[in-house]
Amino acid sequence: MSARIVKKSRETAETKIEVEINIDGSGRAEVETGVPFFDHMLEQLIRHSGFDIVLKADGDLEIDEHHTVEDTAILLGQACKVALGDKKGIARFGDALVPMDESLVRTAVDWSGRGYLYADLPFSRASLGGFSLEMVEEFLQKFSLNAGLTLHVELLHGKNSHHQVEAVFKSIAIALAKSVQIVSEQIPSTKGVL
Repeated sequence: MSARIVKKSRETAETKIEVEINIDGSGRAEVETGVPFFDHMLEQLIRHSGFDIVLKADGDLEIDEHHTVEDTAILLGQACKVALGDKKGIARFGDALVPMDESLVRTAVDWSGRGYLYADLPFSRASLGGFSLEMVEEFLQKFSLNAGLTLHVELLHGKNSHHQVEAVFKSIAIALAKSVQIVSEQIPSTKGVL
């Protein structure tokens, strides 16, 4: 198996982002987006997926966090897609049911090559730590589309918005960790390609 390591960058009039990802890492996170709550959630995603990710983003935060979050998701999705290559040998599917105190989140993923998001995320508040929580779904949508990942994530219950959002990112991380494990020498599809 070749190393599943990728370096990518993306620069627009609104953002400049660089990422290095190692799918077979140990959960090492070096993240700096200028959006503290977003950084905290990305660190959860990285730690619990077992990926190593170094990410630096400079965006037009004087406007708001939208472009930084969206473009980070696009680049992370693209990097994962490249790192997984033809997906030979991966488990392909992964799921997780993650509690965080009173909150509970269910996630399922499929590296189908067809980017799709189903999200049911009735967060208790509209923002947290100056971060608009509508950006969580925006991040997940752009990530799944650019990764070619089918992602279903549901907040089943909870009251504390921090717990709710953190359980979302941890649940996705654990499902991703399961889905990228090498379990065979075959491409996991009857089509022979993903």
